[in-house]
Formats: sequence, C-alpha cells, structure tokens
Amino acid sequence: MAGFRIGRGRDDNRAPQQPPQQQQSYGQQQPPPYGGPPYPPVGGPPPQQQWPQPNAGGHGEPEYFDPYGQQHPHAQQPPYGHGDGGNYGGGNYNNDNPGHTQVFAVGEDPYSQGATYHAGAAAAAPAGPRLPWKELLRGIVTRPGQTFLQMRDYPVWGPALIVTFLYGLLAVFGLDDARQDVINATLSQAVPIVLSAGVAFVICGLLLGAVTHTLARQMGGDGSWQPTVGLSMLVMSVTDAPRLLFAVFLGGDNMVVQVLGWATWVAAGALFTSLVSKSHDLPWPKALGASAIQLIALLSIIKLGTI
Repeated sequence: MAGFRIGRGRDDNRAPQQPPQQQQSYGQQQPPPYGGPPYPPVGGPPPQQQWPQPNAGGHGEPEYFDPYGQQHPHAQQPPYGHGDGGNYGGGNYNNDNPGHTQVFAVGEDPYSQGATYHAGAAAAAPAGPRLPWKELLRGIVTRPGQTFLQMRDYPVWGPALIVTFLYGLLAVFGLDDARQDVINATLSQAVPIVLSAGVAFVICGLLLGAVTHTLARQMGGDGSWQPTVGLSMLVMSVTDAPRLLFAVFLGGDNMVVQVLGWATWVAAGALFTSLVSKSHDLPWPKALGASAIQLIALLSIIKLGTI
C-alpha cells in the first residue's frame, strides 16, 4: 500500500506562504507607507496640494497655514519707508500694529510729553548754594532775579516769619486810626494790639502767598510752594519798608507817604512778577497774572488802608 506523509505536500521547496492581510472596511484608508504621500480617500477626488501665495505687500514676510490647507493671510503692512507704515525714510511709524516695535534714539524718553510735570521725576539741581538771611534780604533789593532763581528750591521760613512779624508790629503805627488807638491805650492794652497785628500780618502773608502759588501752578508753573510763599512774604515786607518808615512819623495821609506807597506798590509788582517767573518757569504775563490778587490785596490793606 502506498503511504502518505503527514504535513508534507507536493511542493516542498516553494516559499513560505505570507500571512493573510486583514480586509479594510469600506470607507477606511490604509495608512501610507513610511515616507510616502497619503492615499486619496475612497470615493472622492485626490486632494489638491496647497502652495504658498506670494505676499502682495511684504518683503519676504511669512505666511501662515493651518493643517487643513486653509490659508491665513498675514496682515498686510506697507514696506518700511513707504506711506504711513514706515519709520525709516520719513513715514510716521504706527507702533500699534501687531508684530512691530517702535524705534527710539539712545536716551530718548518714549513717554515724554514735553515740559509737563511728572510725578516722581528727579528735580533739577539748584542754581546755587543757599543764601544766608542777610544776603537773601540784600539780594531781593539789589539782584532779585538771580536771588529768586538761586533760592527757588530752598524754603525760607525763618527769615520770612521773623521779618513779616516785625513788619506787622510797625505796620500798626503806619495806619492813622490804629496808631491813635495804640498811643491812647495803656501799656497792658497796647501790647496785645501790637502783637495781634504782627500775627495778623503773618497769617495774611501766608494766605496771599498760597493764593499766588496756586494760581501759578494753575497757569502751568512747576515751582514748590514753600519757597514761593516764603519769598512772597519777604517781598511784601521789604518793598513796603520805605513807606512804613515815613508813615510812622508823618502819618499815612501825608503826600510823601502816598507817593512812596504807590512807588513801592509798583516795585512790589515787579518783584512778584520776577519771583513767580523764576520760581515757576513762567513768562512774565502769566507771572504777573498769578500775583495780581496778592497785589490788589496789598494795595487795599496796606497802601490805601481801606480794609
């Protein structure tokens, strides 16, 4: 009988059989081989390859694409130096556009607004050293402009309060009615009258100087309030000293005293204008306007004695 060998067929030398491949379901796509292009979807046209379009206005600026082939156009910017988009070549550069920055020179402040006041900024250096009280009083009369510029950053409370208080003590005798009251009163009554007059003139000088400083700041000045108020008190007292000396002996209604009163009032206006102009960096018309209320008050209270 002829025998059969189990597990062996006729083609013993043929290549081994490949394992059967799994059948893809309908609508699914077999992954492409490594490095090859993807297969087109079943039942549809092959995808069209997207090529980058040339940028109309950019010089080599990149384009952006999403993974699905939809193009996101880059924001069209005119080239540098043309139109309103370039800072190079004379155009006004718009630094609000995305993706761009503003170019500034070395040492240039991009947020500078001219001569406006900046909170926290370093103040300018004083024009000179602090003057002693003798040189300060002498400088107000002989060289007021340089003195006000040099003392614009230094408070002068000591000389201002002392000189104004002494001036108020003597101002009582420059007014006819007040002088008669002091002369006819006893010593215990005259002393409070004289002392209260000195305190009243100090308070009046402080208030009027504060008004002048406030008006100067409203008009664009940048000075400090302490030097402005202190120097204004000194100007008020020093300029009226010649009239007061004659008024003590001749009376306030004397013709010489009246002429000196008007002359010293004009001199006070010139000194107040110079003070505000140097202390607040203002032109003289604005400086005169800032000190106008103080000048009118001095004319009514001291020179004319109507209040």
